[in-house]
Amino acid sequence: MFSLTYKHGLSASRWNGVCGTYGPRGKGAVLKITTRSEATLTELVLEGRLAGPWVDELDRCWSKVAGSRQSPVVVDLSGVTFIDPDAKALLTKMWQQGTKLHAVGCLTKCIVEEVTKKAQSKRS
Repeated sequence: MFSLTYKHGLSASRWNGVCGTYGPRGKGAVLKITTRSEATLTELVLEGRLAGPWVDELDRCWSKVAGSRQSPVVVDLSGVTFIDPDAKALLTKMWQQGTKLHAVGCLTKCIVEEVTKKAQSKRS
């Protein structure tokens, strides 16, 4: 069963929206993407594993949000438990295009530092 969870707690099938909770429940391979839009920024809050097919889902969600808003986009990675190499590459691309990355855990902070340093060296 696939479902989306919107900010106001409404649900819809995966095919009627952009961001949400994807994957078989109870198997641990789930990424939840919650979108919060305010006048000054749009925030994508991620929870779960950022790996495999969920990287493509984040890319689609981020592309739609970033393309439709003039305000900055912030990706909150504080709820992420794992980041694979493809996800790291996507985070690099997002950061290069102006998305801000927020991390709190040691591992996630380390990955964000790698992403931003690597991207800064390519800008120079």
